[in-house]
Amino acid sequence: MSERFAKKWETRREKPFTDRIKEVVRPPGPLKPRLDFAVRRIELQIQKLDQATERFSQRDKAIFAKIVDAYTKHDTARANVFANELAEIRKMERLIINARLALEQIVLRLRTVSELGDVVSTLGPAVGVLRSVRTGLARVFPEAENELGEIGNILSGIMIEAGQSSGMTLNFDTVNEDAQKILSEAATVAEQRIKDKFPELPAGLSGVPATPVGEKTSTETS
Repeated sequence: MSERFAKKWETRREKPFTDRIKEVVRPPGPLKPRLDFAVRRIELQIQKLDQATERFSQRDKAIFAKIVDAYTKHDTARANVFANELAEIRKMERLIINARLALEQIVLRLRTVSELGDVVSTLGPAVGVLRSVRTGLARVFPEAENELGEIGNILSGIMIEAGQSSGMTLNFDTVNEDAQKILSEAATVAEQRIKDKFPELPAGLSGVPATPVGEKTSTETS
């Protein structure tokens, strides 16, 4: 780590008077504390996603019980209504679990940045993942949308300043590839957790996919 970058990473450099006046209005501060602040905000969103997952899990169990009850009473029409409702809930559960896993991966990488100072190459994919997660959660968990947008802006600002201080530039092909890798790994784990956590629906109900619950159907993948 260069001496110039180290100073920018940990402490504020002496700046001209006009720049200091600007910082009074909107102080950027040292990079590391700002990065730590962003990480704490992401961790708070993870906690909120965990709480949302628990709420959906309770709804899942309640609706599944209604499906079983209707099915045992040979009330197929009523069972179909609940089955369709449960299918939508599980889609939302999958999205939330997917987002939670992706954010967890970002936190792990940003914690490493705090130790290694490999800021630019790590923050690029992190910002890309945040944008994707934010878009995915917009309908299911709208309260997280603005917060993730603000966190993304913080990380983008840190990345730009780090690039200017260190002279590093982004390879956008690598950035996009790394971001997609994080998202793909999270999606794979989310699918498996859904299958492991929730029982499959009785076969024969309309609207119930032929594939096991948690696996993508052709309509979902198209």
